[in-house]
Amino acid sequence: MEKTFSIYNNITGETIVRPMTEDEIAEYDKGTIEAAERKKAVQEAKKAKEIAQAKLAVLGLTLDDLQALGL
Repeated sequence: MEKTFSIYNNITGETIVRPMTEDEIAEYDKGTIEAAERKKAVQEAKKAKEIAQAKLAVLGLTLDDLQALGL
């Protein structure tokens, strides 16, 4: 599948659609990979937080208890 690049001219209302250059494709792919990595990091951090809160619950503690202790 060919990747395309769209340019919209707000003054004329014309839209130009053209194939992406190799450099544009490389930059697009790089951005897609980086976005996927950021999404994965956010999901891992959320999971780690949930695990930590579950461990605290087993001990009968909450985040407020830890903050009160200065931790």
